[in-house]
Amino acid sequence: MADNYLEKKMEDYQRAPVTRKRTASLRRLLHANRSYRGYDSGFQVREDQLRRIVEVATLCPSARNQQVLRFRLVLADEADKVLRHIRLGGALPELHLPLPGTEPNAFVVICSTVEESKYVDIDLGIVAQSMLLQAVEIGLGGICIGAFDHKELSEELGLRYEPLLVLAIGRPAEHIVLREVAEGENLNYYREGDTHYVPKINVNDLILK
Repeated sequence: MADNYLEKKMEDYQRAPVTRKRTASLRRLLHANRSYRGYDSGFQVREDQLRRIVEVATLCPSARNQQVLRFRLVLADEADKVLRHIRLGGALPELHLPLPGTEPNAFVVICSTVEESKYVDIDLGIVAQSMLLQAVEIGLGGICIGAFDHKELSEELGLRYEPLLVLAIGRPAEHIVLREVAEGENLNYYREGDTHYVPKINVNDLILK
């Protein structure tokens, strides 16, 4: 009796339709994690959202487990202190990005408690990417900004440590499309109408033979 019951249950299970919940897979997060230079000015990022983004740093690997990175949260009331010292869209200087009315209103400034080195930079890359992926997962987006006035920004925000990288965070308000290209083709991003195109080398050309 028990054997027949279990056998019947297994047959029912095998015949049942498979339903899969659409999840935020790593591939989907990576695809949505673009370098956004325009944001919805009507949406203000909250402190708890920035804290959730920074929290992933506690889960990231760290060279020699030194954990030297520190983070300054910047919300809308201080956004101007950062905006006047950063530069976006270096490949499109004629556009003066971000366009008026699409400026980000929240930032995470990443600093280091020790002098910059290759180990610090490795940690910086891992943490920055992980934080931006977390931003995407909660419905936001961002961009890594390395073009800024380090000394001026540090003084403006009263930072104890030199800033290494700035992450702008907000609700994206632009359409970005990835365009597959071959190795050796032009890799400069560009815009056509309201669409921002980003060339990416195809996987076959990335793999060494």
